[in-house]
Amino acid sequence: MDKILKLKNITKVFYLGGLISRFRITAVNQVSFHVRPTEIFGLAGESGCGKTTIARMILGFEEPTSGRITYRRNDDAQGSRRGAWQMAGIQAIFQNSFQTFNPLRQVERYFLETLHNFDLTQGREEAEGRIDEALRTVGLSYSEIAGRYPSEFSGGQLQRLSIARALLTEPFLLIADEPVSMVDASLRMSIVNLFRKLKEERGMSVIYITHDLATAYYVCDRIAIMFRGNIVEMGKAEEVLIRPRHPYTKLLRECIPETEPKQRWKRKTGITELEREEYLRAGCKFAGRCPYVMDKCKHEVPPDLNVDGVFLKCFLYVQR
Repeated sequence: MDKILKLKNITKVFYLGGLISRFRITAVNQVSFHVRPTEIFGLAGESGCGKTTIARMILGFEEPTSGRITYRRNDDAQGSRRGAWQMAGIQAIFQNSFQTFNPLRQVERYFLETLHNFDLTQGREEAEGRIDEALRTVGLSYSEIAGRYPSEFSGGQLQRLSIARALLTEPFLLIADEPVSMVDASLRMSIVNLFRKLKEERGMSVIYITHDLATAYYVCDRIAIMFRGNIVEMGKAEEVLIRPRHPYTKLLRECIPETEPKQRWKRKTGITELEREEYLRAGCKFAGRCPYVMDKCKHEVPPDLNVDGVFLKCFLYVQR
């Protein structure tokens, strides 16, 4: 099996505003990519580019407006209408580990309930053994979490607990949405190294969603750069990040916007005036900021190109 996940021409449209000022935003526009077994695939770009919307559609929290998502070899165009086996096969790690766990509940309850919900063990002793095995993968143990509450752990420990909990169902794909953005810089590499360990030792695939190109370069095999709902460049991480071709990728390397931490998985969709202008712009969405902009960029949608094995969406590379 050469592709465990495939997105083909996925589009997601939202309607924002009131009855009078309502407008249509294409949050994800004709996006296609695939994830291979034992691969870390990166989705990178600034806040509001569509990364999390794609993750939500893969997980079934949102339904695509059009397009097709294939999980292993099972087609499902509706996204959210999936069986329990698929939810067991795909797990997610969220940005804010402090919001993952209820401060009034002991952490071990989350692990025990996961095993119970998926009917994975018989009896308390077997359950504790399986939990301990998952925890040891992330450098912890059952004895360290038993009877303790989330407030008794650091942010880095809680993020590792989130990863361990996801491992209980032995997923084939882990979706990590900004997993190190709220972790101290000193602990970021330990979390990123965990993903490499899961890939190398468990054969797991990871979709690594981030705006941090440094960690993306370190951990990703391939990467897609997104801007306003479009993939503008995609290829091997080293090729894309060391020799960027698209003007936006070059800009992203030089200046990565910082965003305020927020719970993005349940929030209502909202955009700034700049984002609205760029989403609604005809032609290339990046034309308003591009130092190489041409007249046709403002009116025509750039074609999809293959330049030395790298996917690009830019008029600069059209053969003249």
